[in-house]
Amino acid sequence: MRRHRHAKIVATVGPASNTPERLKALFLAGVDTFRLNFSHGTHDDHAKVHAAIRALEQETGRPIGILQDLQGPKIRIGTLRGGKAELATGDRIRFVREGREGGTDAIPLPHPEIFAAVAPGQDLLIDDGRVRVRVVGVDDAAIDADVVVGGPISDRKGVNVPGSVLALSPLTEKDRRDLAFGLELGVDWVALSFVQTPSDVMEARGLIAGRAGLIAKIEKPSALDHIEDIIRIADGIMVARGDLGVELPPEDVPGRQKELVRACRRAVKPVIVATQMLESMVAAPSPTRAEASDVATAVYDGADAVMLSAESAAGRYPIEAVSIMDRIIRRTEQHRLYRSLVRASEPEVEDSPPHAVAAAAATLADAIEAAAIVAFTSSGTTAARIARKRPNVPILAATSDAAVSRRLSLYWGAHSVLGPEIESYEAMVARAAEVAAQEGFAQAPDLVVAVAGIPFGQPGTTNNLRVVELGRRASGV
Repeated sequence: MRRHRHAKIVATVGPASNTPERLKALFLAGVDTFRLNFSHGTHDDHAKVHAAIRALEQETGRPIGILQDLQGPKIRIGTLRGGKAELATGDRIRFVREGREGGTDAIPLPHPEIFAAVAPGQDLLIDDGRVRVRVVGVDDAAIDADVVVGGPISDRKGVNVPGSVLALSPLTEKDRRDLAFGLELGVDWVALSFVQTPSDVMEARGLIAGRAGLIAKIEKPSALDHIEDIIRIADGIMVARGDLGVELPPEDVPGRQKELVRACRRAVKPVIVATQMLESMVAAPSPTRAEASDVATAVYDGADAVMLSAESAAGRYPIEAVSIMDRIIRRTEQHRLYRSLVRASEPEVEDSPPHAVAAAAATLADAIEAAAIVAFTSSGTTAARIARKRPNVPILAATSDAAVSRRLSLYWGAHSVLGPEIESYEAMVARAAEVAAQEGFAQAPDLVVAVAGIPFGQPGTTNNLRVVELGRRASGV
């Protein structure tokens, strides 16, 4: 089963999509990786979805990725008298650490880390920035603030503190329980919320201990100050534009998105562009033209994957949302400007044999108009290195590891194939021709480029390249 596109689709599972029938329809429409949002649902709910996806994998014979998205800490006000309050621009209000409910003179804010972090002149954002207040005074018990942008607030609305690093672990007790459960289930990726510093990623990485890939969600501006280190430690990132756009000026988000995609491509790490991509399709059967352009922009930037959230989890048209996203990606990648735009943002390749061989394989495959590149990989790294060049030919990632084959469903251009370990040159050549033919990518006398590391089965040793003509023996390069 072949996708006729390079960029991948991640879809969130929810009430609109959590039955086996709906999951199958979404997969057939184009989903490559399913996201389980642990901000919602019970462990039993997620276990049933996980089992249905694995059953679908067996039925279709194709690896399917599963991404567990942890909730992370939630900074919220407490309860208000009457459940709501109206804040008028120019009003003076007070937040207090203690108290069960209050009014504008005593809004509960049970988060001591905010009191420790803020200073006069800083802004607090309430309800995703709909209401903005400016701190004028702070002590251990209270924060006084002036309302800069007024509006209604209600119980448990979220609070953002732009410009501050809060002394909070990204892993709450709930997250730790959820993570242990997800790893026991066998998720392929874990997305970590509320990442502020590299140490946040290290904490999660220690708990995961190699049992899944780690995606750092970039939703706090403070993470951007350490982005190179965060990308280096994580296995990939998610550009969570909704949360990031609350604390960043909206005009800064598009440029940051491009920087993050380029930085991940340089580091050979997958990057997901997420949030509000086809938001109108929560209630409408087709997207706006601006949303279609937004998806296309992420594809032109070279993102590995684009993600649907509420559109597939709770919307009225989840299958249609996946279908139109698939069509937008394919049409964008077929556009005459696509190749030039993707190549214009191509990062420099590190000066090492594995990177050079992978880059050469991509360049060679394009030059000889090969039908495919067959990358033999034990960890996924060889396929990822080739994908960084964004070649114009499919990448067949042949691996003997089922977990690796599932993780590869998130990488640009990778068509994962599970099979036996390769132990010799002759086996490599024969397997390259066999895989390309069986998967429907090539037939005699097509050429394929085979890439592997010697010794076989040793991660990180991309060092061998062969051109294989189907129906003939290989020629060395």
